[in-house]
Amino acid sequence: MDKKRRRRRRRRRQDRYIRTLICILPLLLIILTATGITAAVRKSAKEKADKQKQDPPISASDTKNQEEETDDITTKDPDTEKTEPELPKEDGNEDENNDEKDDTTEEEKPFTLADLDNPEGFDVRPTENGIVLQNQQIDLNGLDTTCLDWGQGGDLDEWNRPAGCMQYQEKYGKYNAHFIVDEPEKKVIYLTIDEGYEYGCSSRILDTLKEKNVHAVFFITKPYAEQNPDLVQRMIDEGHEVGNHSVTHPAAGLPSQDIETQTNEVMENHRYIKEQFGYDMHLFRYPAGKFNEQSVALLNNLNYKSLFWSFAYLDYDVENQPDPAESLQKIVSKLHPGALYLLHGESETNTQILGDFIDQARAQGYEFKVYQ
Repeated sequence: MDKKRRRRRRRRRQDRYIRTLICILPLLLIILTATGITAAVRKSAKEKADKQKQDPPISASDTKNQEEETDDITTKDPDTEKTEPELPKEDGNEDENNDEKDDTTEEEKPFTLADLDNPEGFDVRPTENGIVLQNQQIDLNGLDTTCLDWGQGGDLDEWNRPAGCMQYQEKYGKYNAHFIVDEPEKKVIYLTIDEGYEYGCSSRILDTLKEKNVHAVFFITKPYAEQNPDLVQRMIDEGHEVGNHSVTHPAAGLPSQDIETQTNEVMENHRYIKEQFGYDMHLFRYPAGKFNEQSVALLNNLNYKSLFWSFAYLDYDVENQPDPAESLQKIVSKLHPGALYLLHGESETNTQILGDFIDQARAQGYEFKVYQ
């Protein structure tokens, strides 16, 4: 009996131990979990406090400076050095700052011909340093080398546009050659002025263009730039495009030369203007309007556009200048949409009638825009 009692007592004690353990273990787990969470929270708070000690709080002015530095980095173009946008002004009006940022973004967009639309009828080129093209290269082998002598001809379409311009634009446009801007629904004129040599008229022409808020393309030779650096700089400063008219203006035309010589005629003038004025030309006017298929493809490969014309007249003989009144009537009567007007800068007649031509063209609803 004693043995049985002792066994029962041992079992009771064991049962009590087990029940006690069953009750205590969950409590221990809860206590350990709570302790771990508390320790983690304290550690996180301590790390945050240490970090704040090492990095002082950023003030509103510091935040603004960081934003301005970011703007500087994102707006600089190391290749073209375009105009830098204005930074946001320091004031409390968030809406005004957002408007200024939107304006900056618009200034940085790539330039397209759509940007030329201007209700006042004039606009400014996108950069003071010219434009650099990256044309798709064309294989010159097998292209026609027959020299062509360009003239707009007398046949006109329903919009008063020379039919020859439309035909040549369709044929040679793939080589980046331009004879007219094919937009009959837009009454726009693009004024171009050839400068082979100076005859005392260019400064007066520039005065008129400035007065009328019109910008043009001035095609210059290297000797012209060498002899008239102040005029060239003024063209650039006043928002005109400066175009390449070759080095020597060969009377027989560029196609009379081999490929290497033609390349030198273009690129020697290009390099000179770049070195002396920091300006990249991208428009080329063929001396005497003489060209061929191979030559316009070559100009394309030199990252140029070849710009011809849809109106020109005998204005370049300084010893036999046409009558101003008759010339004005002729120029106005040939108005047409997308016109590329060629005038010579040595013409006294052009110098006298330019302002009246601009006024009469605008009176007929035409706008003057700079060709890009």
